[in-house]
Amino acid sequence: MQFDWNNPYPTVRTPVFARNAVSTSHPLAAQAGLRMLLKGGNAVDAIIATAAVLTIVESVSNGLGSDAFAIVSDGNGLHGLNASGAAPAAWNPEYFLKKYGDAGNGIARQPERGVDSITVPGAVAGWAMLHERFGKLAFADLFEPAIEIARRGHTIAPMVAKKWAAAVPLLKDQPGFAETFMPGGRAPATGEHFMMANAAKTFERIAQTKGRDYYEGEIAEAIVTHLQANGGAHTREDFRQYRPEWVKPISQSYAGHELHEIPPNGQGIAALIALGILQHHDVASLPVDSIESQHLQIEAMKLAFADIYRYVSDPRSMEVTPEQMLDPSYLASRARLISMDRATHYACGRPPSGGTVYLTAADESGMMV
Repeated sequence: MQFDWNNPYPTVRTPVFARNAVSTSHPLAAQAGLRMLLKGGNAVDAIIATAAVLTIVESVSNGLGSDAFAIVSDGNGLHGLNASGAAPAAWNPEYFLKKYGDAGNGIARQPERGVDSITVPGAVAGWAMLHERFGKLAFADLFEPAIEIARRGHTIAPMVAKKWAAAVPLLKDQPGFAETFMPGGRAPATGEHFMMANAAKTFERIAQTKGRDYYEGEIAEAIVTHLQANGGAHTREDFRQYRPEWVKPISQSYAGHELHEIPPNGQGIAALIALGILQHHDVASLPVDSIESQHLQIEAMKLAFADIYRYVSDPRSMEVTPEQMLDPSYLASRARLISMDRATHYACGRPPSGGTVYLTAADESGMMV
């Protein structure tokens, strides 16, 4: 493979040529992944340990109630995992119409926060499924760093403190939030020490049961009891029946490269739509990061999001397929909507009928996640 090192972005950093690598937004999380690699684990072991620590060190941005999406390259192809949790079985239009509807026009809204915005968490089951298929180390070993950091505490990083403070006005009145995330009645400041001892106990049960306690045991019971006590429709059966799903990644070619994403209900298809649109504009002829170049990229993403906000949902209920959304003639028609003279507010189109946080790992065998 040939690389072009004429990078248009000046930097004092040099590439890291290593047999193993882990990258994410917090150093303690990346160190947890490297720790698994040093123990003889592979990239999947590393990514699970990294993800677990992120729920502690960036706990207001993501947590054990998260969803997870993963693409694994193991030398035999690409394997997609959709570990986004399902809605409670009791949710339907009538449920929301009764609780939040306007009797005059029959329109119901779904709240952005609170118990009626919470689906069954998928991340923990996703970690277990990834490990079952690809992991090398014992499942319990992967949670040692998260348990240690949760129990002994860690120092709050500047960006984490900023996001935490921004979350407080939005979440402070949610049941249970202040008790855990507002020690002293406020968000922790940069440099302050923060502990989550109860999270350490939760991780120990997850580690011991390969995640099943989260869906069938004491943890599941505690979650459902809390949700129901605050008006939620969740049941133990909702948690017990949940399983992540292996999916085939979708892709888009651009400039001699192939970009792969998880198919809907994930939103990665937005990047594929945008690249398909940009194929109809000569981005390469524009100076890197020029106003014209950025304008084209922004407009392409706006067009992509207009469609995914309208069409992307549970694939069993989507009106159109990913193939239709990526249809070349359809993307060409969308590309023609871009004006180089102005920004445009786009409505969704009609395809032909027919955070978060990011983390990645690679190991010396060539496995990448």
